Amino acid sequence: MRIEVEPGVRLYVDIDGCGLVPDGPAMRDKPTLILLHGGPGFDHSSFKPVFGQLADAAQVVYVDHRGHGRSDRRPPQEWNLDTFADDLVRLCAVLGIEKPVVLGQSYGGFVAQRYLARHPAHPGRVILSSTSHYFGLARKLAMFEKLGGRAARDAAQAFWLDPNAATWAAYERVCRPLYNTTPPADPQAKSRTIAVDEILFHTARHEMPTMDLRPGLAAVQCPVLVLHGGADPVTPIEDAQEIFDALPAPWRRFERFENVGHGPWRDAPQAALAAIRAFVVGG
Repeated sequence: MRIEVEPGVRLYVDIDGCGLVPDGPAMRDKPTLILLHGGPGFDHSSFKPVFGQLADAAQVVYVDHRGHGRSDRRPPQEWNLDTFADDLVRLCAVLGIEKPVVLGQSYGGFVAQRYLARHPAHPGRVILSSTSHYFGLARKLAMFEKLGGRAARDAAQAFWLDPNAATWAAYERVCRPLYNTTPPADPQAKSRTIAVDEILFHTARHEMPTMDLRPGLAAVQCPVLVLHGGADPVTPIEDAQEIFDALPAPWRRFERFENVGHGPWRDAPQAALAAIRAFVVGG
């Protein structure tokens, strides 16, 4: 379904599980887990079906960022972190969601960090998964070279310095297979993604190179779980450590998975989902 979050702007939303469940003589509220997908330019489909396993513990809400996936197309001036972060608040207002648990994966983690900075009192809990606080090209290149040799480093450098269709095609062929340490559980998952490459190229060229999200993390007022794999080349583990260090000590938690790449549930599904589940329900 598409939900209008402001006049003329509709976001695609899907839901797994009930928000209210019978519990003895009463109805009990489950937490609402809102999933912010990666990219930029991708959609929510990479969360399915694995996150449906959490529907017994939370009402799981999938959303495509403004202009992405099955959401309405929007102009380039709206393809930015401030807009996407504010859209999360707008969506919650329309759906009547209070104190959501927000999981931001990769680029969705950029959005979640900006959301924490702009709306620190809004979330109940936040999970920052396989994400970074800045562009960090040098670390990316070093990790790609470590995992894939000079060819991977060169392909990564070519794309991130000049994002376009040709450099992206080479990056997809050489670098994307290095994102994870195990083969895809579902080889057809990628073909189900509705990609808007223009958003990827625009963001990688304009907003990401100067992005610095750490200062906003000082405003955090809720528990934050940093979830990361030690073998992640595109958002290296050092980035996660710096995010953790920037968070106020009373609110922060770090779950690191060794020999695991981008999106820990892809390489260690049982352990990663267990950590997410425990955090979502308040553990």
